[in-house]
Amino acid sequence: MLLVLLIAIAFALITVDIRGGEGSPVDGARRAAATVLGPVENGVASAVDPVGNAIGAVRDSGERHNRIAALQKENTELKQRLGSDDRNRSRVRELDKMLAKAGAGQYGIKGAEVIAIGAAQGFSWTVTIDIGANDGIRRDMTVLNGDGLVGRVTTVGPHTATVLLANDPDFTVGTRMEKTDELGFATGQGDQPLSVQLLNGKAKVKKGDRLVTFGSRKDKPFVPGVPVGQVVRVDPSGGDLTRTIYVRPFVGFTKLDIVGVVVEAPREDPRDAVLPPKPKAEPTPTVTVTVTPSPSDGFTSGEDGADTENADAPVDDPDAPSGDPDATAGTDAGAGTTGQADDQE
Repeated sequence: MLLVLLIAIAFALITVDIRGGEGSPVDGARRAAATVLGPVENGVASAVDPVGNAIGAVRDSGERHNRIAALQKENTELKQRLGSDDRNRSRVRELDKMLAKAGAGQYGIKGAEVIAIGAAQGFSWTVTIDIGANDGIRRDMTVLNGDGLVGRVTTVGPHTATVLLANDPDFTVGTRMEKTDELGFATGQGDQPLSVQLLNGKAKVKKGDRLVTFGSRKDKPFVPGVPVGQVVRVDPSGGDLTRTIYVRPFVGFTKLDIVGVVVEAPREDPRDAVLPPKPKAEPTPTVTVTVTPSPSDGFTSGEDGADTENADAPVDDPDAPSGDPDATAGTDAGAGTTGQADDQE
């Protein structure tokens, strides 16, 4: 009953205070209470503030830790994004080159990514790509990239496929020389240049000549016109039947990333259209040498420093003054020289 009575009195005082506004009858009592209880409130607040601050600090420290963790995560993601952007730009360039090759040869291709390198099926030079039978890939399809011939598909799974690279010793492809159309067969030699046996032993081949694929029957395993490589050495001992040349592949087999599988062959042989244009040879600079004649050209200095003209003048000059010792010495020297020449003759 006492609690109910106190609550009723409290509500009554609150009602009177609100209705009275600034002239509330309890305003004086409130001021008196504030005067008495104010110091007590300040003391209690001073004692409680460190505890409250500590609690707030602990609470805020958790939030700050979360913010720092979030910032660190964002920073890591940004760094990864920057690194991946560099790689993505490189891959975009590779893809652009490959699409340009496919467009020049009118090849229908499916892009793929190299996901593994190794002896997956017993071959020494193979890669695994991330597309397979479910993507329309079949055995004996040509594989290329933005530089040229990569290899051929040998094993196909539902989601992956194995590609035998063109530099494998078990790899052989028919080739055709640019412009001359000389035919041959290229065989891989690992990290060495491809060995190409030309069918014409008398074929004229020089360093820098380029080769493309000749093509296979029904375009399997090779479509025509795919760039193979460039001649780096010609075997001088060419036989009557065949001739061996060595070709550096256009493709870097140790850094494959984006490749394309030819799923649709061109309607016509692209011949040499897929080869990049040859770089123009830089002109040899011409060196011009300008010689300025010396003022003493045509004159010879005498023994005493006097200049005597090298003309065919008589040695004994009757007009020379007899009293000039230099002239006499010069005449005697010339006479002696002439005499020695006559004796030698």
